[in-house]
Amino acid sequence: MAIIRNEALHKQVARAMRQSISSGEWPPGTKVPTETELATLYGVSRPTVRLAVAALRTEGQLDVTQGRGTFVRATAHGPTSTVDQAITQHGSRFETSTDSWFSDSEQPTVYRTRTDTVTGPWLDMETGELLIGCDRLIVAPNDGTRALHRLWLPMERVESTPLAKTPAVTPAKAYAILSTAGHQLTWREQVSARVPQPDERETLGLTEASVLLVVHRVTCDRADGRPLMLEETRLGAETAALAYAIEARREPKRPRQAATC
Repeated sequence: MAIIRNEALHKQVARAMRQSISSGEWPPGTKVPTETELATLYGVSRPTVRLAVAALRTEGQLDVTQGRGTFVRATAHGPTSTVDQAITQHGSRFETSTDSWFSDSEQPTVYRTRTDTVTGPWLDMETGELLIGCDRLIVAPNDGTRALHRLWLPMERVESTPLAKTPAVTPAKAYAILSTAGHQLTWREQVSARVPQPDERETLGLTEASVLLVVHRVTCDRADGRPLMLEETRLGAETAALAYAIEARREPKRPRQAATC
């Protein structure tokens, strides 16, 4: 490797290793040479090689298996599952594309909590108001994609519905219960991204290079806009993509101004 001045050595080694991967010299599943062998190959120190390997691990191009060595990732980049975020209504019944994910989910954890600086604004509530929470890991039955789903229900807004006693239902079932209670439902949703925490990465089976998608969905009463339920779904951007059907929103007609003489 020809050394380039004024550029960190580990970046040059990382670039050379990327070239070996992209050219097919190191195909997916290949065991990468040891630190000592790479140091000799590139004419650098082992700490420099270590930094280069760490950079490629962060990019998701290499996997390190304890006791076996470092390997070129065998899986292709890009999401393996597309999650349709549409909600379909059939009379009093609602349907979402992830309904089946909940059938294979782990036992949900139901608890009481209170609004904080995050949940309060989403639910249009003051900090410290009573909520019912329900957390669970959900799994796509077709490809095993995993997601963390969290549901918050304001006690004062659901206490007259079955959700107050049985909150561990699918979102579609919760929508049906709220609809039966006389609410005309509408939704708003926001997607953000962040680096996953170590426990999230382990639970969802994500690589060090993965970005976490965080989806907040608020179910509201159409008549007064009051939030009735908040959902948070966390899933890896490398394992799932979100799909939306978008329709043009009609701008309200403005009243004509009377002509002046």
